[in-house]
Amino acid sequence: MGANEYFVKSAWMIMDELQKAGQIESALQTIIEKLGFEFGCSDASIWLRHDADQKCYMIASKCNQDNTGLSIGYNLGIIGKVISSGNTEYVKDCHNDPRIDQKHAAIYGDSCLVIPLKTPYGVLGCALMNNRSSLFNEEEIKALENSFAIIALDLEDKGFSFETDSTRKPLVSLKGVIKEFMSGEEMNRILKGINLDVYEGELLVVLGESGCGKSTMLNIIGGMDKATQGQLIVEGQDFSDPSEQELTEYRRDYIGFIFQSYNLMPNLTSLENVEFIAEISKHPMNSKEALDMVGLSDRADRYPSALSGGQQQRVCIARAIVKDPKIILADEPTAALDFTTGQGVLKVIEKIVKERKTTVIMVTHNVEIAKMADRVIKLKNGLISSIRTNFHPLHAEDLSW
Repeated sequence: MGANEYFVKSAWMIMDELQKAGQIESALQTIIEKLGFEFGCSDASIWLRHDADQKCYMIASKCNQDNTGLSIGYNLGIIGKVISSGNTEYVKDCHNDPRIDQKHAAIYGDSCLVIPLKTPYGVLGCALMNNRSSLFNEEEIKALENSFAIIALDLEDKGFSFETDSTRKPLVSLKGVIKEFMSGEEMNRILKGINLDVYEGELLVVLGESGCGKSTMLNIIGGMDKATQGQLIVEGQDFSDPSEQELTEYRRDYIGFIFQSYNLMPNLTSLENVEFIAEISKHPMNSKEALDMVGLSDRADRYPSALSGGQQQRVCIARAIVKDPKIILADEPTAALDFTTGQGVLKVIEKIVKERKTTVIMVTHNVEIAKMADRVIKLKNGLISSIRTNFHPLHAEDLSW
């Protein structure tokens, strides 16, 4: 395929994504994944300048690591050089090239192609294409340069900007987490080395096909399952091998749960279902206040059988927040609901994150929901395949599917 054919194929894909995406971050993520796949790169990323702190930040990536907030100072390493000079750099052997700064050597991989996001008015950032099994030829490099020029012009036109927060500390971290299950006589590895930080007050959406390990990862974070290998770090403390008492207290006081199946006690009213959880919690909020937060004060005396599916799910949310947990884990909370009802549930979740600064990790198959997330993680075959930050997340009321 010649340079022109490469470019035309990439250009149509890029313009299509930039036009149809509701968020520029979502478009950039899709574009870098598709270009990475098209050009045979196991890793690829887009970096943008942030003049306020003189750094360039990874905005979108195709890789299996959590690189949220990863930054490199201006003029540092190949990325800094490309952003400063506006010239493409191709490093064919990163391990022996003196221009590679060792602090960030892992970012570049074995070989890397770094291309500026350049407009007539300046350089907005760069794209890093790396870990390709074969070397790029001149035609491919030219096609990629032209492709990323389209992206740069669109970013310039939209006036895309972003804010950073390097002061955040993780509430929970997964370090090299592996999970294996016996299936008959075979050992199945569901999670193959997950590295992830979860921060206070964020809505984190986890996407992926069935069987990729989403729920397994959620269960390990929630203390309902243990990793075969790796570490679970909770507020800086290693929680990889807790005692049964520590595990019980962690699930009771630290984690709230929302599931696709409501699991309400049929012989208890809405308020009694919430009060039951409050009574076994260490520092619960008022049960009536929890019901009021989800808009069900007028259904407090109703039994589950007298509630709609959406109302039952909101009782589940009230049950989760009455514990005043640090993290709420939501596994497909809208899967059994129609659009209007599901959107109502998402509005409640959005309210909890914004008003109570509660962290919510939500597993879903619905990619539209990802548009309201602060960060979006994709799992594939037991590994993180990509992570993106939404600097301008949508409100739940603006979603449609």
